This record gives sequence, C-alpha cells and structure tokens, in this order.
Amino acid sequence: MRIAVIDGQGGGIGKYITERLRKELPEETEILALGTNALATAAMLKAGANEGASGENAIVFNAGRVDVIAGPIGIVMANAMLGEVTPRMAEAVSGSAAQKILLPVTRGDVKIAGYKPEPLPHLIEDLIKKIKNLIK
Repeated sequence: MRIAVIDGQGGGIGKYITERLRKELPEETEILALGTNALATAAMLKAGANEGASGENAIVFNAGRVDVIAGPIGIVMANAMLGEVTPRMAEAVSGSAAQKILLPVTRGDVKIAGYKPEPLPHLIEDLIKKIKNLIK
C-alpha cells in the first residue's frame, strides 16, 4: 500500500499523521510526504515518511500514483492554506482515483455543515482507523 500525506505551511498536521501511520501500519507500507513547500515536506520526512517531494508538480505528478491520500480537507480546495494549494494541486488530488481520507480542519470562509468540532488528535485517530480498515 502506498499512502501520500499532503500538507502545507509548517507541515504540523502532516507530521502528526505520518508519525501515527508509521507507528501503527505494517513496516512495508510506503508513506510519501508531499508538501506544498519544502518545510512541510521536511517535517513529514523527519516523522518517518519513506520519500518526499515538494511543490505543485510533485503533488500533481504523484496524486494518481498512490492508493490513499491523507491530509487536511484544504488539499482539495484551490487557494487553501493561505494560497499554497494551487488550482492544479486541488484538481489533481480531487481527481485522483486514490481513496481520500481528509481532516475537516478549515480556516477562513469555509464551514462544513454537520461537522462537530473535535480536537485534532481525535480527528487524526479517526483518520488512522479509516486507513487501517482500508489495509485489511
């Protein structure tokens, strides 16, 4: 199984997801860190990702080459993360055949109806459970 973790800005969410995936999934699981910038990619690599790449082309190129994409919901929204998610990135992620498991964390003018605010560790726990169920 090949999992892409996508994040931007400082990579904190992606780092936490990567740490948990590395700890809880079989060793042969490949984790690909895709950052909208080098700082985010570096954080995920330090957390245990097998490989990493940064920027628009890296995300566009790899989105269709993985089984699962994990990250904040902003990765499917053009101009999210203070403009770091380009329209091409959002299109590549949302159009990928990979299973997408996204965290409902948003800033600004996007609100998710039906969502009850939860602490980030609880959201990531649910994300990890969903990925583990895909692997079974």
